[in-house]
Amino acid sequence: MKFLAYLFCYILYPFSFLFPRSGRKYAFGSFRGAFNDNAKHLFIYASTHVEDVRCVWLTQGSEAARHVRELGFESYSVFAPKGIWFALTSKYWFVNAYSSDIFFSFSGGAVIVNLWHGLTIKRIEFGITGGELADRYVRKTFKERYYHPQVYKRPDYVLSSSPFQSEIFAKDFRIPVNRCLELGYPRNHLLRCGRKERLDFVNRYEPEETRSILDKIGKYSKSYVYMPTWRDSQRDVFVQGMNLQAMNESLVSRNELLLLKPHPNVIVNGLHEYSNIVLLDGKMDIYCLLPDIDVLISDYSSVIQDFLLMKGKGLILYLYDFADYVRNRDFEIDFDKVMPGVRVYDSESLVKALSYDSTVPEQERLSFTGMFWGDSCGTDSSATIIEFVKSLS
Repeated sequence: MKFLAYLFCYILYPFSFLFPRSGRKYAFGSFRGAFNDNAKHLFIYASTHVEDVRCVWLTQGSEAARHVRELGFESYSVFAPKGIWFALTSKYWFVNAYSSDIFFSFSGGAVIVNLWHGLTIKRIEFGITGGELADRYVRKTFKERYYHPQVYKRPDYVLSSSPFQSEIFAKDFRIPVNRCLELGYPRNHLLRCGRKERLDFVNRYEPEETRSILDKIGKYSKSYVYMPTWRDSQRDVFVQGMNLQAMNESLVSRNELLLLKPHPNVIVNGLHEYSNIVLLDGKMDIYCLLPDIDVLISDYSSVIQDFLLMKGKGLILYLYDFADYVRNRDFEIDFDKVMPGVRVYDSESLVKALSYDSTVPEQERLSFTGMFWGDSCGTDSSATIIEFVKSLS
């Protein structure tokens, strides 16, 4: 049945090239039907600031469409009549990963602007040389090609941040380097705007849970968030890698708080309740919270680049599976030389690191962010992206 469903989608795809597409229609979408990441923030900006363009959020799930409409925006299931028509007649598609964020079979003739969802520490896409994704990106087997056509459809543009990053993205997405737009990330506006503007955004667009977490953070002397990278094996990184009981005792002794933010694809099982440790919903927009967080605990995740856009932040690199990880995934940088932060390799050391001063020295921070963000970190990303797209019409 799956094979036949994909076959039907392949039959549909050529017909999507026949529809006239309007440059005044912008379609937005994200992976797995979510309303999140760069596409979400660009969509909100465009919907509230751009008067001569019709912006619609398209999703393969009716729940997300209903949520976006409740926020006061236009949104449809891509399988509903209005959603199908808008997908087929929108000239510009803004996605967080692939054309499948909306629907691959309707993408013929659309200009795909891939906003992506993170700068690169590890190799991604067609830069991958081995590991669990080798069949898709190295061997390019028939099965992978058949069931993941969106991966092999090259985007027209990829959102980038610096010349260093553009060279990597050009290789990884197999496009000319001049199709990499060094305009920064829309989601990072929340990291750099004033607190009042950020709270206004939270009150307007985020669930009550987000505001509750912000209020909770304010009651503690120091706050941490643990955000590990997505692992191809989708294993439960929280339960396997951390002694939460020992961490909670350490946090209690200093009136500190730890937030656990799993990747949306990770299913967390067997996590007990702790007084000073809070498990966040994987779908929560963490960028609303990061300015109030003192220390990021991560590993190889691109959230590190975003977090260090803010001055005076701490970073702990929890590398408990480093030897295993590097056997299956190559880095785009010399990890040991380039990455800032306090390094720990086991749970006991991580507990001790909570009492360290892990603040990244300013010169080290500027060197790191300069490599990845270049001149784009000071731009109003959403505005410049829309201005660029308008110049194409």
